[in-house]
Amino acid sequence: MKRRTLFASFLALALTAGLATPALALDDLRIIAPAGPGGGWDQTARSLSEVMAAMGAKGGTVENVPGAGGTVGLAQLIDQEKGKPNVLMVNGLVMVGAILTNQSPVTLDMTTPIARLTGEYEVIVVPAASELKTMADLAAKLKADPGSVAFGGGSAGGTDHILAGLVAKAVGADVSKLNYVPFSGGGEALAAIMGGHVVAGISGYSEWAGQIKSGELRALAISAPERQPGIDIATLKEQGVDVDLANWRAIVAPPGLDDAQEKALLEAVDAAVKSDAWKKVLTDKNWTDLYLPGDDFGKLIALENARTTEVLKGIGLVQ
Repeated sequence: MKRRTLFASFLALALTAGLATPALALDDLRIIAPAGPGGGWDQTARSLSEVMAAMGAKGGTVENVPGAGGTVGLAQLIDQEKGKPNVLMVNGLVMVGAILTNQSPVTLDMTTPIARLTGEYEVIVVPAASELKTMADLAAKLKADPGSVAFGGGSAGGTDHILAGLVAKAVGADVSKLNYVPFSGGGEALAAIMGGHVVAGISGYSEWAGQIKSGELRALAISAPERQPGIDIATLKEQGVDVDLANWRAIVAPPGLDDAQEKALLEAVDAAVKSDAWKKVLTDKNWTDLYLPGDDFGKLIALENARTTEVLKGIGLVQ
């Protein structure tokens, strides 16, 4: 009964707004997760699908299309799903870098932007025994000799690598000499940090929160624009490094939708992310709410693409 009531309220709201197509947009809903099962994009797709299904969306199938940093799924969305108002795809900042490094013929600006949903801020850490006590210490060492500061993080061209490049540029270091060592997972990177094989590590806060709290790792900075509740780590900006970066996750639709179809999807997702069910998802998964819908999200994609292109060119990953 509760589900029926929720759906009736949602449909009434959509119809009141003068839409004849929202129910169609929610018929046989499919969400593409352009990665394998279990990861962040997959979890986001499944969580959003469950919330939208509880509000009356039909279908709610999640389709995993892994490969090339998400660009295989992106190609499917653009080439095979064009004009379909029942398809959504999860994406994120990682895909921005993957598009560039893989020289993908399809890009996010070819999609219909729906909304940025969530994100996680990055931390820069060193071992507890490191001689680098503050971000200022790391910045000075990085500026004096970029090659002497080996950063350990995730895949080349990914969010961790992008942050390393942004920090190097912001402190006046030669970005072309950035020393970045990619690892396939946080466990490998952690072992390299603790073993002294790299000077500093970069990852999402949740990856190493336990080691930071236990004192095994010293967090020098977090990439948030301001201090985060419950996280006692100074931001880069408050320490004089003018950089903030979120590893965001978002949702887009195929190209070729008409105005009514696009508006229906925007309103359906908006209703979902403002629901108590979605708020519970955020709490349960410890995701940061970075909701940014529609055209504003489209502008963010353009800004992130420009910033990432500049950084990856400086690093030498993109021509």
